[in-house]
Amino acid sequence: MDIRTKVIEILAEQAVLEPSDVREEMTLEELGIDSMGLVESIFAIEEAFDISVPFNANDPQESDFDITSVARIADGVERLVADQKA
Repeated sequence: MDIRTKVIEILAEQAVLEPSDVREEMTLEELGIDSMGLVESIFAIEEAFDISVPFNANDPQESDFDITSVARIADGVERLVADQKA
């Protein structure tokens, strides 16, 4: 399974949606994921890929991780996984 598919699955589970209902251009707000849900999603992503996501829940704007859309989150995870393998 590729990284994007897994990220979408994690976000879909958090949003109580089917992965097929999640589109990459959707925002977390559109998915109905609140700040607590986001934190749980980040933990799930870290566990699934054995990475550390540079995200500060207390100050999301200062984080070096773009959470503006599903695609941006997937891009960030792909980058972190690639960096870890390098």
